[in-house]
Amino acid sequence: ASAGRRIAVLGLCGLIAGCGWFVIYRYGRPLVSIKKAVASDDPRMPPVTTTAHAVLQIITVALGSPLGREVAPREIGSLLAGWLAHYAGLTVEQTRLMVACGAGAGLAAVYNVPFGGAIFVLEVLLRSFELRVVIPALVTSVIAAVVAWLGLGDESQYIVPHFGLSANLVTWSIVTGPVFGMAAFAFVQLTTKARAAAPKGWTLPVFSLVNFLIIGLLAVSFPQILGNGKTPAQLGFSNELTIGLAATLLVIKVAITTSSLRAGAQGGLLTPGMSNGALLAIVLGGIWTLMWPGTPVGAFAIVGATAFLASSMKMPITALVLMVEFTRVDHDFIVPMLCAVAGSIATNRLLELRMQAQQARSSNASSELKGAAISRG
Repeated sequence: ASAGRRIAVLGLCGLIAGCGWFVIYRYGRPLVSIKKAVASDDPRMPPVTTTAHAVLQIITVALGSPLGREVAPREIGSLLAGWLAHYAGLTVEQTRLMVACGAGAGLAAVYNVPFGGAIFVLEVLLRSFELRVVIPALVTSVIAAVVAWLGLGDESQYIVPHFGLSANLVTWSIVTGPVFGMAAFAFVQLTTKARAAAPKGWTLPVFSLVNFLIIGLLAVSFPQILGNGKTPAQLGFSNELTIGLAATLLVIKVAITTSSLRAGAQGGLLTPGMSNGALLAIVLGGIWTLMWPGTPVGAFAIVGATAFLASSMKMPITALVLMVEFTRVDHDFIVPMLCAVAGSIATNRLLELRMQAQQARSSNASSELKGAAISRG
């Protein structure tokens, strides 16, 4: 594609994103997230607003938005499940379960991850592995994936060459696991602050247009940055990225993901997080091979993507299952993936606890100062 086309398409993306979400916030009913619906006394999600929200995500990602597309099918699945359960006369508790299963089914169908969709429901949404929730989660995800095969076929999301297990890779996974935990922690802090500061008024279209025009300009030299991150992840898994290019793409992807959220665009962070982990792993793995050669950078990328995704989304089991289903790597590869995930999750959790302790101390100090001021008054 020409430079002009890339800029024009991203400009169009900015207009659609800005105007679309402005209209939703201005005239639509308040959006209800899947987690809020699962915990609500009325798990039904607003149909028109939710559908418009999901369609906007799909359109903008198709036009080059760096955010993920996985939230849209989850929202549509939860929306349909909630209303169908209501019309079927299910109890509130049963409806909540169906809403969660609808989200897992949407994920399973779009990414062809029947087991991953079910584990996502159990680990992330319901936080339970009781038999009463395991069975419907597995059944709905499998049915959704099988139905999707009719139109999409039984294909994996990523094509990867054969990678063998080695002491080199396992050692690297143990050493770098904590690094991915720290990187994921920083990424979550950036994106959370960006979402919180996003505009919802008339400035949203302006911010969105400027943001996506800048992304279009960057895409003239780095077309790999367009979309939800699947392209750089695939290039990394296939050993097609150099250390320098991977480092450059990593910086740009983090920057434009954060800026897009700050500008008011919406989307998931599953694929972007996985892509960031793969790019960071190529950089770390490339440096590692200078001291201990022999492992392809694609092997590092798969392990790093798993570790980053596990911490950034706070779902270690789901991340592991998803990456196995995404890439269909050999089962032996689970060993380094587990080592990296363990180090990443442990480090990420320690950083969260430290931040919570600091916030508690700041809050106590503020309360003491306020109390002293009242006493003096």
